[in-house]
Amino acid sequence: MARYKHIDTSPRFLAVDLQRQLLPGTFEHALNHLLDGVLDLSCFDARFRNDATGATAYAQ
Repeated sequence: MARYKHIDTSPRFLAVDLQRQLLPGTFEHALNHLLDGVLDLSCFDARFRNDATGATAYAQ
């Protein structure tokens, strides 16, 4: 199983809030919804062989 870094999308240093920028009904909102919750992207996990060693990867 590939290990991934946690991506925190809550604003801390920048005045950009991703959830407020992705307005419902837009292509960007639909794409974010598909990639985060609908599509099964586990087939890409085989590419990362960092189960026990190596740096964690950013989830795509």
